[in-house]
Amino acid sequence: MILRGSLRLAAQVEGQAGKPWLLAMHSVATSSAMWADCLPALTQTHRVLCCDARGHGHSGTAPGPCRFDDLVGDAVAILDDLGIAQCDVLGLSMGGMTALGLALDHPDRVHRLVCASARAAFPSAVAAAWATRAAAVAEGGMAAIAEETLTRWFSPAARPALVDAARQMILATDPEGYRGCAAALEQLNYLPRLGGLRVPVLYLAGAEDAAAPPAVMAEMAAATPGARLDVLPGVAHLSAMEAPAAFAAAVAGFLADEQARIDPGAGTLQNRPANGE
Repeated sequence: MILRGSLRLAAQVEGQAGKPWLLAMHSVATSSAMWADCLPALTQTHRVLCCDARGHGHSGTAPGPCRFDDLVGDAVAILDDLGIAQCDVLGLSMGGMTALGLALDHPDRVHRLVCASARAAFPSAVAAAWATRAAAVAEGGMAAIAEETLTRWFSPAARPALVDAARQMILATDPEGYRGCAAALEQLNYLPRLGGLRVPVLYLAGAEDAAAPPAVMAEMAAATPGARLDVLPGVAHLSAMEAPAAFAAAVAGFLADEQARIDPGAGTLQNRPANGE
């Protein structure tokens, strides 16, 4: 457990010491448990740092609304506490948006970035939906939004057991923590700044994702210097849960390609730890 002032931030480390660090940040209304089925593949090349966002999982909740500056600051605090100077960063949905903020405001901390199932800004009508969801949670708890959220997160072909696991994560989320993060999502506006990204970026979309459609992520990729876009077929928003093997393979392929481009003689990712271990 890491303290940022009085706020407790939960993080866990998976994988062997000496491998490059990969910081993994999850979607709103989930937790770091979202990455469970991806970890066996990701830990082949990386030491994975999974953190719970404020108000989610085992992290504490800060009262009132938050901003992406707060979520980015939480990520920096976790990296600082563990002595990680630089790392690869993987984020999905809200985690992907936080990852964009980290790379924009702290580019020295990010080696390479994978932004999955995320937007860089919301149209006004979509932004307003976050306030509507927050109001529903204030009145009826997380159950008030659970089923509607699941229809956006998964394709009709998703396994029922998988959908139920996500349902349990939604219901376990602190309602005040959700409302705080919903306020950050309502104000999201990284799109005008994407041209300032100076790290290798993969945008990873689900072909059936209506929350962060491939066309939207293609616009983000076009606005980001040198960025790449991959689309995973047959999956919706929580692609890391619905298709973990394909998701992890896309992430690993991008990181390996970038490593080979930067250091053609590297051979494997293991010889370039991000924190100097």
